[in-house]
Amino acid sequence: MTDTLHPTRGTSTGHVDPRTGTAARDALHRRRRRLRRWAWGIPLWIRALLFLLPFAWMISTSLKPDVEAFSVPMQWIPDDFRWANYTEVLFGEGSILPAFGNSVFVALLRVLGELATATLAGYAFAKLHFRGRNVVFIGYLATSLIPAQLLLVPRFVYFQQLGLYDSLWALILPGMFTVLGTFLMRQFFVSQPGEFAEAARLDGANEFQIFWRIYLPNALPMISALAILTFVWSWNDYESPLVFLSSPENFTLPLALTNFTDETGAMAPGIAMAAAVISIIPILVVFLIFQRRFVQAMTESALK
Repeated sequence: MTDTLHPTRGTSTGHVDPRTGTAARDALHRRRRRLRRWAWGIPLWIRALLFLLPFAWMISTSLKPDVEAFSVPMQWIPDDFRWANYTEVLFGEGSILPAFGNSVFVALLRVLGELATATLAGYAFAKLHFRGRNVVFIGYLATSLIPAQLLLVPRFVYFQQLGLYDSLWALILPGMFTVLGTFLMRQFFVSQPGEFAEAARLDGANEFQIFWRIYLPNALPMISALAILTFVWSWNDYESPLVFLSSPENFTLPLALTNFTDETGAMAPGIAMAAAVISIIPILVVFLIFQRRFVQAMTESALK
């Protein structure tokens, strides 16, 4: 009689266990999420491999004799690895080590100078109240509309009169002041609450203490991002050294890479690619060290 009144109890085929239905839905959702990840992941992996192909060709060419560099069909893995290309680049007659040292010196000073000026100027434009602040900031931003090539001749004449032509300071000093760095830091400080500064002033802190102890530590992700950008721009700069440097002992790495030629005066591909491989190592190291803060800064900037 009980079974007649309750036909869906026990092992009846009309009964559905809620737990079983929930587990099935969860499994279905997991499969869908996995398919979406694969749908997005496969194209990204393909693009990443296509992006890495030139670097793979560069490394492969750096380990080949010059006669095999442009052979058809291309041989990705050399039969005999020519490590002498790296030895010649580092310790040969045209060693890139002096130029490497010059590039490191210029890049580090430009990064330090850029961070100092950009953070101070950005904080002043964001948190200090003075007459004409917005007008000065807009005028400063307007200078970015001037093409950098138009400033090469006036800068050349100016540095020649100051005695800075054909010296590394002709590359360092202009790189310490950039509109983009000031703009990025100003936008970051604007997004920070002003209550921090008010509380610090009540405790007797001066403006520099507020900047140094309160706002600057919060700006470390943006500072790291700016440091990476400045280092990469300085390391890869070819135009400014070409204009302001004439002595080989002052050459930076981009200029030194043009010196690797064969007996006919053409570019020696094996040696040149070996030098190029060495030249990208510092950029990779800097990015790997600061990449987490770089991504954090870009994410916070997008959200704000």
